[in-house]
Amino acid sequence: MERKSKKAHLVMGEVKKVIVGKDDCIEKVMAAILARGNVLLEDVPGVGKTEMAIAFSRSMGLKSNRIQFTPDVMPADITGFSMYRKETGEFVYYPGAVMCNLLLADEINRTSPKTQSALLEVMEEGSVTVDGVTRQVPKPFIVLATQNPVGSYGTQRLPEAQMDRFLICISMGYPSLENEIALLKSRHTGRPIEAVDAVADGEELQRMQQETEEIFIHDSIYRYMAVLSDATRRNEFLELGLSPRGTLALGKMSRAYAFLKDREYVVPGDVKKSLMDVGVHRIRLNQKARLNGRTAVDILEEILGRIPEPKPGEKYL
Repeated sequence: MERKSKKAHLVMGEVKKVIVGKDDCIEKVMAAILARGNVLLEDVPGVGKTEMAIAFSRSMGLKSNRIQFTPDVMPADITGFSMYRKETGEFVYYPGAVMCNLLLADEINRTSPKTQSALLEVMEEGSVTVDGVTRQVPKPFIVLATQNPVGSYGTQRLPEAQMDRFLICISMGYPSLENEIALLKSRHTGRPIEAVDAVADGEELQRMQQETEEIFIHDSIYRYMAVLSDATRRNEFLELGLSPRGTLALGKMSRAYAFLKDREYVVPGDVKKSLMDVGVHRIRLNQKARLNGRTAVDILEEILGRIPEPKPGEKYL
């Protein structure tokens, strides 16, 4: 019997041709795509964020658009606009960048809050409204956005309410010494991105997304997720804990990891693996945490270590 996740693993294999030594990041992005989520890649320039997005779009045979955010990018560049045509006496809609399957939103924090909001609205609703007419974006629809670190000149960091719209936020980080040497060798004679083949298509991706949603979660696992979220809201070092949308994201990512392991049910390990990716960008540290040198990762790891996992056949908490 063919593994349900075979196509997903083939896609990841193609992306690995381009992105060396970042298998964990590739798996996280694939899981988010299976969970119908959008991804925020927050990192310094030049570590391969854009190439990863392009590799995913090519390997899945998706129509992709890329928009480089700058201060002068307008909401109409995202959603599209209507223009009056004198010959016909009618307004004609000209599609914006979102009319694709995979949108690479490069350096989203370099544009105005108004333009950021236009994109985030499409991510939430799956449609655009121009001059009173609502149009659905193509399916599947995925946004891979990149954001430079705070402190880069001319950036406007996304507020917490907008960061919450991204299913996961991850950082690729610098490559190891050996991986950087391999990177140098692979770019000596050409671009590895040209070697990426389409091993899936939009219909197959939608089928995998549907199968991911059908993964079973036991009541004790649901309770485990809720207890973890509640612990972030009561933590002495956090002024903003995990939102209900964050708890839903935890469930979605847990199902996706179970799917990638060819399981028809979620185990506590899937939840623990998902918490960092869905939680770090949704919680806010208070002054006490900053004074004590605590980080979001430290606090979430402490919560995971303190909250017991549900055991099979036992009533949980």
